[in-house]
Amino acid sequence: MAAAEGEAMAAEVGALTVEAAMVAASTVEAATVEAATVEASTVDIAREFTSLIVYQRGFEANSKVITTVDQISQTTINLIH
Repeated sequence: MAAAEGEAMAAEVGALTVEAAMVAASTVEAATVEAATVEASTVDIAREFTSLIVYQRGFEANSKVITTVDQISQTTINLIH
């Protein structure tokens, strides 16, 4: 008998959950979709592209520094041996 009571309680809780979801869904306003409209972007593409170039050049410069330090280290190690 306890299992039947538990099942009834679970069904009741499930029904409340479904009912609550239906109430929540009914209070949400429907969105509309407009055809042939263009959304305005808030990103300045010229500024972003310029920043990309600056960061790329900085990366290249740092890469050259690391390569140069590695070559100097190898030369120093070879001189010691």
